[in-house]
Amino acid sequence: MPAQRSTRMLRSAAFALLLLCGLVTAPEPILAQSPSALAAPAALQISSGGESAAADPVRAFVQRSLPATQTGTRVEVTVGQLDPRLRLAPCSRIEPYLLAGTRLWGRTSIGVRCLEGAQWSVTLPVTVSVFGPAVVAAEPLPAGSSAALAAVRIEEAELTRESGTPVTDPSQMLGRSLIRPIAAGQVLRLEHLKTQPTVAAGDPVRIEMLGRGFVVQAEGQALMAGAEGQSIRARTENGRIVAGTLRGRTVEIRI
Repeated sequence: MPAQRSTRMLRSAAFALLLLCGLVTAPEPILAQSPSALAAPAALQISSGGESAAADPVRAFVQRSLPATQTGTRVEVTVGQLDPRLRLAPCSRIEPYLLAGTRLWGRTSIGVRCLEGAQWSVTLPVTVSVFGPAVVAAEPLPAGSSAALAAVRIEEAELTRESGTPVTDPSQMLGRSLIRPIAAGQVLRLEHLKTQPTVAAGDPVRIEMLGRGFVVQAEGQALMAGAEGQSIRARTENGRIVAGTLRGRTVEIRI
C-alpha cells in the first residue's frame, strides 16, 4: 500500500511539472447541468429576440380567455417580445395568467411565470386585434352634422384600432350628431356621437306624473335643454320645480 501511494504521488508530481512547463494542458472541466435545465423543452423557453418560443401557449391562453364576440368577428393575437435585457433561466413548464385589470382588447400585457425548473415571472406584451362589421364613414363628415345613412357604409374593420365603442348598427346614429369630424373610411364610435336635444331651455313641455292606476298632467316650461331619455328639470304653471325623464316633449315623472 505505501508503495502504491508513493507511485501515485510521483505520477502527480510529474504531471504537475509537465503542466508548469507547458508540455501538457489541463482537461476541460465538465460542468454539471441541473436536471431541470436538461429536461427543459425548447418550445417552452422564452427568448428576447423575435417572437418567443412560448408564443403558441400564450396565444392559446389569450384566445381561451377572450370574452364572447359577436357573430361575424374574427380575432388575431400577436405575442410581442420581452425586454432584450432580460436573461431568463430555462423553464420546464410555464403558466400564462391575466394581470389585474387587464382588458384583452388592443395592446395589452399577459403575465407569464415559470412553474418548473426556475423561479421567475415576467410581463409579455400582447396585441389582440378584433375584426368585424362596423359603420364606416363613406365620405368626410363634419362636426355637428347628423350621420345620415347615405353617408356611411358597413364593412369589416379593425374594431380595436382606436379606443371606444364602435358603432355596429346604423340605427345607433338616429337622433345623434357628430362631436368631431370623421374622415372617410374611419370607423364611427359611440363616443363620436351626441344625442340631439329635442327641447331647449324655455320651451313649453307637458308634465305627466304617473302613479299606480292614475296619470296627472300639467303644462310647464323646460329649464334646460334635453334629449330623448335624458333627465331634465321643468317648472310647472304654479312655479313648482320638478325633474323627470324626457319622452318626446313630455317630462315623465313616476311616483
